[in-house]
Amino acid sequence: MALQELTREELKEFIDLMKIHRGQATELITVYIPAGYDVNAVQRQLEAEKSTAKNIKSTSTRKNVSDSLDKIVRALKDYKVTPPKGMALFAGDVSPIEGQSDIQIWEISPPEEIRVRLYRCDKEFVLEPLESMTEVSEIYALLVMDRKEATIGRLFGKSIEILQKMTSGVPSKVRAGGQSSQRFHRITEGLTKEFYKRIADEMKNLFYEEDKLKGILIGGPVPTKNEFVDGEYLPTKLREKIIGIKDQGDTSVSGLQELVGLSQDVLANQEIIREKKILERFFNSLGKDPKMTPYKYESVKKALEFGAVDLLILSKSFKKEQSSELKRIAEKMGTTIEVVSTETDEGDQFNKLSGVGAIQRFGI
Repeated sequence: MALQELTREELKEFIDLMKIHRGQATELITVYIPAGYDVNAVQRQLEAEKSTAKNIKSTSTRKNVSDSLDKIVRALKDYKVTPPKGMALFAGDVSPIEGQSDIQIWEISPPEEIRVRLYRCDKEFVLEPLESMTEVSEIYALLVMDRKEATIGRLFGKSIEILQKMTSGVPSKVRAGGQSSQRFHRITEGLTKEFYKRIADEMKNLFYEEDKLKGILIGGPVPTKNEFVDGEYLPTKLREKIIGIKDQGDTSVSGLQELVGLSQDVLANQEIIREKKILERFFNSLGKDPKMTPYKYESVKKALEFGAVDLLILSKSFKKEQSSELKRIAEKMGTTIEVVSTETDEGDQFNKLSGVGAIQRFGI
């Protein structure tokens, strides 16, 4: 198998595929080679491992390990140097039927540089170094609050996760008059400030050491959220991360979703908003000019082959083989490719329509 240079989305699909495979014994081989590492040195190590494999008691396991190592050694002979980002090789018997051998090999170069040098023979392939490359690279802290309650969450990718719900215990009504009313006011103000401090402490615990924190969004009624921000309850490091303050009344769990919606202006380049805009463009184009907006596999493929497609959109749920074929054509034609999830309403609607669509730059 020739070397596959994978995008981040393709790497996710590859990892899912490799997780399916399980060896009958410790006979699945994983090799990671960092960029610039001596390929000949790896070959020599694997040749030595072949000698060690002769001591395996089970005849079938011994043969499978030796054959897998042979495949990797032969593959490495095609390389004088490693690819710019390094490479990972996987080989082993992936036959689901015991006693019937099916030795397969995969050679990939991931979207990020491999920094680990690894050889392992196990019952499953080692995928952790690749999985770390598919993690969301940035997150946003979310806070919706008033004097009564606060909900803290985070936005990562297209998902909103609830992290903490808090209540203040501040009473809402003043029943006494005169001095009692003033004393009541002082008490409630004191409780409110204590609540703000607890919120700030919780935000610090959750996000102060978070390297991937891109920004903080805060929502709530006037003047509560402004009192919190202007009162400098948050440490300086977190205050500097505040990128949006929005007026809203809902401070419950559903308020986090509302906050993200209200923050489209500051999240213009964030993934969930970006995906919505891509699909809005597609559906608008489909409504105005259907002939320039194909959404069936064959018609999209035809437009791609003519070089007529400006933007190719694929759902993550679209058929893998057809998706890969369209991507290959698009890359040759210099077409922009966008892969969208089914986690947003627009993404789900697009997937139900067909899961594939294009916006053409000219008619055919």
